[in-house]
Amino acid sequence: MKTVRERSSQRGKICQPTSNTLPIFKRYDRKQDGRDLFIYGTKCHNLPWQKELPPLSDKPQSHLRWHPLRQEWVCYAVHRQNRTFKPPAAYCPFCPTRTDILPTEIPYRDFEVAVFENRFSAFAAQAKTIPQLSIDSAPAIGRCEIIVYSSVHEGSLGTLPLKHLELIVRVWRDRYQDLMARESIQFVMPFENRGEEVGVTLHHPHGQIYAFSYIPPVVAKMQQAFREKPILQELRQTMGREYYLFNDDRVLAFVPPFQRYPYEVWLTTHQFHPGLWTFSEAEITSLANTLSQVVRLYDRLFDRPFPYIMLLYAAPKGEESYFQFHIQFLPCLRTADKLKYLAGCETGAGTFLADLLPEETAARLRQLRDEEKL
Repeated sequence: MKTVRERSSQRGKICQPTSNTLPIFKRYDRKQDGRDLFIYGTKCHNLPWQKELPPLSDKPQSHLRWHPLRQEWVCYAVHRQNRTFKPPAAYCPFCPTRTDILPTEIPYRDFEVAVFENRFSAFAAQAKTIPQLSIDSAPAIGRCEIIVYSSVHEGSLGTLPLKHLELIVRVWRDRYQDLMARESIQFVMPFENRGEEVGVTLHHPHGQIYAFSYIPPVVAKMQQAFREKPILQELRQTMGREYYLFNDDRVLAFVPPFQRYPYEVWLTTHQFHPGLWTFSEAEITSLANTLSQVVRLYDRLFDRPFPYIMLLYAAPKGEESYFQFHIQFLPCLRTADKLKYLAGCETGAGTFLADLLPEETAARLRQLRDEEKL
């Protein structure tokens, strides 16, 4: 294991192991507009810095306004109206910069995993001037990051090699530890939006990481539920194996008996963990393998790339004794060519009208799993 720090000859920034035990390296650079850029890999990244995208002409300005009936903050980030929208593959901002003619967000010829502050961030680390209003308002403090899964423009979590998926899980863990250590941050949520059906405007395989200065309302409800009892541990023991999809000694993927979205799948661990930062190496491998199996199963369901929202839920600050880490996949397809839309009852009342029984979902996915030998 290398412990010596290696430096980029071009930028003079540090590339070093993220721990004394794992062969994972992190290179740090700062973009010309001040945003952080991290390159993660199984070896030290020392490729020279290429040309990068020029800074935006306008500085992002965001703020929060309190919704008195919903009892939640609404974030106003009007600069995001001008964010990149479905560029051709040749102009993808998440591909490596291979020529000075087409600079991207990642100014290297190649990389394994890249993380950088979102160019169109909804949150900011420092307080901004907020408008004087007749309702409660506040600065939109926090951080929004992009995690680019690989330098290859095509692919998904289901097509990446297992070792590369393990690297991504370790990157998530490192970002959790970095962001949660910041005094202003209360909750961190990595997530992935996949498919134009859920609003994706950039097709290079990537996810996002949002760090909140407050506890979002959905998480606050989870937080209270976990305080009352160990819900996921009890559910794992009582729901029955007919809901199981993939299960080993460490990680379980299952259809929740109370699913709201068609083909909804959750992942959790047999042992209690508040977040990835307490996972063993064996559990990281198991989680990576299970993630791959779930996404490959989804893609075989209708023989097409399957659109979904994937959400990683770890303990908010101070809730590490109660809150169980888990992952939720929320798909939006109910058939090969029909979307699940949130209409009046779901949006207006918060009561979901489910099109499929969880038992039918689990049976269909298990049948496909066995046919494909996943």
